[in-house]
Amino acid sequence: MPRTILANFANRISLPELNLLPPERLTPARLRIEILSGLTVALALVPEAVAFAFVAGVHPLVGLYAAFLVGLITAVIGGRPGMISGATGALAVVMVALVAQHGVEYLFATVVLMGMLQIFAGVMRWGKFIRLVPHPVMLGFVNGLAIVIFLAQMSQFKVPGSMEASGQGVAGGAWLSGLPLYTMLALVALTMGIIWVMPKITRVVPAPLAGIGIVAALVIGFGIDVPRVGDLASIQGGLPSLHIPMVPLTYETLQIILPYAVILAAIGLIESLLTLNLVGEMTGTRGGASQECIAQGIANTVTGFFGGMGGCAMIGQSMINVKSGGRTRVAGIAAALFLLSFILFASPMIELIPLAALVGVMFMVVIGTFAWNSLTILARVPKTDAFVIILVTIVTVYEDLAVAVVVGVIVSALAYAWNNARRIHSKSYLTPEGARVYQVQGPLFFGSAEGFGEMFDIENDPQTVIVDFADSRVVDQSALQAIEALAGKYEALGKRIQLRHLSRDCHRLLKKAGHLMVDSDDDPDYALAVNYGVRTGILGGH
Repeated sequence: MPRTILANFANRISLPELNLLPPERLTPARLRIEILSGLTVALALVPEAVAFAFVAGVHPLVGLYAAFLVGLITAVIGGRPGMISGATGALAVVMVALVAQHGVEYLFATVVLMGMLQIFAGVMRWGKFIRLVPHPVMLGFVNGLAIVIFLAQMSQFKVPGSMEASGQGVAGGAWLSGLPLYTMLALVALTMGIIWVMPKITRVVPAPLAGIGIVAALVIGFGIDVPRVGDLASIQGGLPSLHIPMVPLTYETLQIILPYAVILAAIGLIESLLTLNLVGEMTGTRGGASQECIAQGIANTVTGFFGGMGGCAMIGQSMINVKSGGRTRVAGIAAALFLLSFILFASPMIELIPLAALVGVMFMVVIGTFAWNSLTILARVPKTDAFVIILVTIVTVYEDLAVAVVVGVIVSALAYAWNNARRIHSKSYLTPEGARVYQVQGPLFFGSAEGFGEMFDIENDPQTVIVDFADSRVVDQSALQAIEALAGKYEALGKRIQLRHLSRDCHRLLKKAGHLMVDSDDDPDYALAVNYGVRTGILGGH
């Protein structure tokens, strides 16, 4: 996939740190940037982890432990430096039904199985299939994700005391109004302004961290009454401890957790691998998709045994990290360790941070994530691609990221198959010997098999018919069946058919199907199938 999406992203948000050069070696200056970037990410992780824990219907510490463990392990062994992983909303919305019906212990068991499935996918190197995601799907993905991140921040504009009491997690509660709402909006705007201006003044401190710090100082110093992190829930706790999921080891338990584990594993890997591609294009670094699958799997397996809700890559926090200058594994490790220190030692101080500052940071991520250039190219790209961009965006918002990507890939594949099915055609002429030659052009596969059969005038053709595949490819079993059906029709009329210029892979395909019986020495580079009526099946040589 070309780098234009993320290059445009870098230009839009005016980040001089977003270069496409390899990461610098770990000098003291680079180490300072990485640690400060990790601190910024950790501050943004706290309300996200708490909110997603509410969505899943579990204790906030279950989300915070997941953010710490998944973030730490993937930062150390993940496929791409600079990525941030943790508890995510895409997984939380799937978990809520499991927790409601069977309890949190079944969630822990599901997370363990989810991790094992992801490790298996990595060992089998299934991560490489992320290459099949087309460019329009990626555009729809980032646009939909930007909208999802934006909508997720709306819960912070509700009265904190009524969110949990509503029984609907962060989705419930009464909206802020009057002076509290205007104050919240003003602080959000101030945070965004600081983030925008700060790089023009100094790069010593990451702009998002400066925005959080300045706004928090103003709120605490002047005693401004606005929602704070502590209003969501207390984040104070101890070290995560080993906890074997308390579920019966029976076939019935497997029947309960397996469907959820498969869905969670698929969603987690798709979101992680797409984030891996985006971060890689932004930073100009390479990474392994299969390695990321294994890292995510190990992280979730460990998390399930330590009382966490599991997780995957977080594109919002990854963007904050890259935007703050994080380029190495140090930033991700620092973010996880800072988060743990918040839980153990600094919870009273972190709980004083106004939610408005964190919302302002995420709004800047939304502005930077949305591919604004996709709005201008909708009228210039093929209609199918424009439809895919819009479709993936809508499905991402109303369903989830994994479903949106799968739907986008399927629609793109069907459109590709349809376009190729219409490309099949032929040119025909008579040889001096009186044989009719059909020069087939375009791929022969399931979509074009019917059109292939309609190209021939079987009844009026002469006794010898030559089908030349020099400009075509025989792709699948439907193509073999179409050739066999055509040859059978000519044979029924006592006519002879020859197949010429089958490429080597097509030759192997026919031979594997048992249709090649005779070899020919006059065409060493291509298969030549002759005299269908001599034997049962299609005959040929190489």
